[in-house]
Amino acid sequence: MIEEVLDIKMTDGEMETFVCRPDRGGPFPAIFMLMDAPGIREELYQMTRRLASVGYYVMLPNLYYRAGKDTKYGPDVLEKDSAENTRMRAVRTKMTIPPVMQDFADMLAYVDTQDEAKAGPVGTHGYCLSGPFSLAAAARFPDRVAAAASFYGTWLVSDAEESPHLNLSKAKGELYISCAEHDELAPPEMVTEMKSLFDASGAKGELEIHPGVHHGFAFPERWCYDLPAAERHWERLIALYRRNLG
Repeated sequence: MIEEVLDIKMTDGEMETFVCRPDRGGPFPAIFMLMDAPGIREELYQMTRRLASVGYYVMLPNLYYRAGKDTKYGPDVLEKDSAENTRMRAVRTKMTIPPVMQDFADMLAYVDTQDEAKAGPVGTHGYCLSGPFSLAAAARFPDRVAAAASFYGTWLVSDAEESPHLNLSKAKGELYISCAEHDELAPPEMVTEMKSLFDASGAKGELEIHPGVHHGFAFPERWCYDLPAAERHWERLIALYRRNLG
């Protein structure tokens, strides 16, 4: 396995990005793995490595880069009212879809210059706050994004510009929307509305609700980690990419 931490030039500055790929057999299809709200950490590096190990060129960008270099947080980041939680929320609450779509365009331009990344279709998946970003990218770049997934994505139906529910029909690639049964950030009524809109949109793919699990179930270091559901997440994700990227 070959891995690097690179500062990639974006329209709005340099974005620290973890890039991982197998050391033999390239070029590999490119995948953009988008972080959850707590941000870049070793847990996400490990998940990036796992995906790269099955034959992909995986990029994990620090989407908080506009707030500066000091956007990695301590282990108490999810503890309400902790200093790290307060610091993270000050950045997270400013995240919107349009700037991230510019980042996505810049990442596409970058990956097109890399010999080890296979030319053509790409995949993307996001967790938590980035679930909407991945789905929005599928709609914004329909001729490049062949597969997109959202895992316990938040605010999938909102009044935000480019909210995923508004543009499902624009996506040409296959979409997979994974929701937890217990999720305050994606409550049942929102999931029900999203499923109805998804079914009516004609988009290719599915929305799946995982019973008995909570927001964050796929993260090994989270209190709510659920091994069967986490492995199902990997099964669904890798199968999605195999079908559409090879």
